[in-house]
Formats: sequence, structure tokens, C-alpha cells
Amino acid sequence: MDWDKLRVFHAVAEAGSFTHAGDTLNLSQSAVSRQISALEEALQVPLFHRHARGLILTEQGESLNRTVREVFAKLAMTEALLTESKEKPAGRLKVTTTVGFGATWLAPRVQQFLDQYPDVTMSLILDDADLDLAMREADVAIRMHAPKQPDLVQRHLMTMEWHVCASPDYLRKHGTPATPEDLDSHRLILFGDYRAPVPDINWLAEIGRRPGNPRRALLEVNSLQAMVMAVRSGIGLAALPDYMAAEEEGAQRSVRLLTELKAPKVDVYFVYPEELRTSKRVAVFRDFLLARLAQRG
Repeated sequence: MDWDKLRVFHAVAEAGSFTHAGDTLNLSQSAVSRQISALEEALQVPLFHRHARGLILTEQGESLNRTVREVFAKLAMTEALLTESKEKPAGRLKVTTTVGFGATWLAPRVQQFLDQYPDVTMSLILDDADLDLAMREADVAIRMHAPKQPDLVQRHLMTMEWHVCASPDYLRKHGTPATPEDLDSHRLILFGDYRAPVPDINWLAEIGRRPGNPRRALLEVNSLQAMVMAVRSGIGLAALPDYMAAEEEGAQRSVRLLTELKAPKVDVYFVYPEELRTSKRVAVFRDFLLARLAQRG
């Protein structure tokens, strides 16, 4: 099988159309179509079902694409390791983490890291779902849970805590809760039940209540950043991760409440594939994170 044709096949399989694959490969639609037809002819099997709305992989196409994805992932991994400088960290580093942590805490600190290591470039992929590191969807991940895959290296970064927060304006209008039971008479902002980025994110709905009888939210939203903005606006109170709560309190946009509550804690891990254990880019980024997180106090 010709490597160029496999590369085109993989692009088409991922894009779902000749046109989009052509845009990715900088080839015309007809050139992409010819490459796929030639590959199907060489293999003597159909790789795609063609229909008006796009392309669907056949069973044989699915099988080939699984192998091709794995091969190209390993090639990308090998290329990254071979091109990395022996003297200093260099090359691109693909980092993934949750949207909330990535946008609020990590992104503002990326410049410090890149200034410190000018031969490294970064691709930051924010997604509340776990990307597949074994398939090179990212090089490293900052995850709010221990990895489940046995072939991933993990390093504990920190233990994240939650804080109940409300704006001064909300507290003036609605009073300040003194006990968990007081939350029954307050307006809650909870995370919408959609791909929660961390476990037990809506613990505020259940604390001080009978099991199976949670409080209802005035507002649900599937974004921690949106929850912060809602708290600022005075809609209600919410449980925010400590890296967000500290910034809000420091800017006097919100007040911490019920500080004696025993909220659930979240262990945060730095995760990467075994193949990148010797990567200098990964090592210096890990050490950078540990140093910055130690400054949180």
C-alpha cells in the first residue's frame, strides 16, 4: 500500500468528504477522489459508501482506518522525539485539559512558559472530555481524575477544593447562609448535566439534604466560566473551584461563604504516554506546572 494514498485515505476518513480532505491536504477534490479510487482498486475492496450527504466507511474501511490511525500516531510520536534538541527542549507540545481550568488558570500562564523555553511552541486543546493520548490527540493532559489507561504515566499535580461564592449584591438582597440547610432558601447556580469536567461538581445541591432529594437550581449552565459570570451578576450562589474562587475574591467580585463546609476534593494529574517519558518538552512543562501550582498557597 502506497504511503501517499494511505495519507489521503486517512484524511478523507477523518473529514468525511473529499472536499474537506482536499482542503486539509491542499489537493483538489478530483485528485483526492482519484487517490481513493486507486487505493480501492489496489486492495480490491470498497473503502467508502458514497451518498449525497458525504462518505461513510465500509467495514473494510473502518478496519484499515484503525490501523492507519495507529501507524500515523506512532510516526508523529517518533518524529517529535527525533526532532527534539538534545541540549534543550524544542518542538511543538500539544496540551489538553478541561475548558474551565485551561481558560481560567492555564492560558494566562502559557506566556511565562513559552518565554522561558523559546524553542517550544504549544497547542492548547480545551475539552471536558478526555482526549486519546495513545492516539496522539494530545501529548500531555491535565486531568481532574486519575487516568484509567494502564500505559499512561501520571504525576499528581494538586488537590483542588471547592468554595461557595456569591456576589456582595446578591448577599445584600437575599442574606448570607449560615448553615448548609440555609441553602434551601437560596438561589443556586449549578453545572448543567452535560459532560461534567470533574466528579461531584453539583455537590452543593445535596449537602445538608436527605440522600436522593437534591435542591433544584435557579440556573444550570454547562460552563464554569459562565457560572462565574452568573455569580458576578448576582443571579445566585455557586460552588467554584479554588483557582476561580481566589481570583473572584481577590478582585472583590464575590465573597466566600460557609467556609467550614467539608466539600469534596478533586485530585488533578499530569498525564502523558510512556513513549514521552524522556521528552524534554514534557519534563520542563511538568516542572513549570508544579512550580506555578506551588505558588497557589
